[in-house]
Amino acid sequence: MTRIKICGIKEERHALAAARAGADFIGLVFAPSPRRISLEQAQKIAMAVKQSGHPTEIVGVFANSLAATVNLIAENCYLDRVQLSGDESWEYCREIARPLIKAVRVKRGQSASEVCAYLAEGTSALSRQKHDFLLDPKIRGKYGGTGTRLDWNLARQVASEFPVILAGGLTPENVSTALKKVSPWGIDVSSGVEVGGVKHVARIRAFIKAVRRFDEHGR
Repeated sequence: MTRIKICGIKEERHALAAARAGADFIGLVFAPSPRRISLEQAQKIAMAVKQSGHPTEIVGVFANSLAATVNLIAENCYLDRVQLSGDESWEYCREIARPLIKAVRVKRGQSASEVCAYLAEGTSALSRQKHDFLLDPKIRGKYGGTGTRLDWNLARQVASEFPVILAGGLTPENVSTALKKVSPWGIDVSSGVEVGGVKHVARIRAFIKAVRRFDEHGR
């Protein structure tokens, strides 16, 4: 079954809607972004989800922060996993105490073999640490949530070699096509379930429904 991550959540009601609809992960952004939230907001959202009884995990999204700061926030905000979306080295990644999602920002013109070589290096470096990789297009000055679509042909080649989470430009309308084309381990959405820059409950539900329909029927 495809893992689903709804990222950039800023309100409890959206987090709970995603959890009830069957999201595997909810992303809370601590990196520079219009979706960045305070520690107090993060704590409230994480506790609301955990008290709801749904198995949805809370992921904190960081970029180029001190490892000690990331670990402290992860502890204080009840995070289940940490996503690193910046330029962190594999050595840095080993300092993170929580299970890790490392975002790999794919440059324009980069080949699938280059991305696979990088992931192979990461797999070796993080062999003693629970980890996953997320593929996102690299946009200068941005760390995700741009709505820019990744090259699905490249992503398919990488996904055939490594279990990856696909991000970038996904919506309820195109996610089934992306799943058919790429066959990723997981799928990540942020701007694609927003209206006017705000998460939209109906679009969150529609996105998750589309993924589960594909999982069950292949369409």
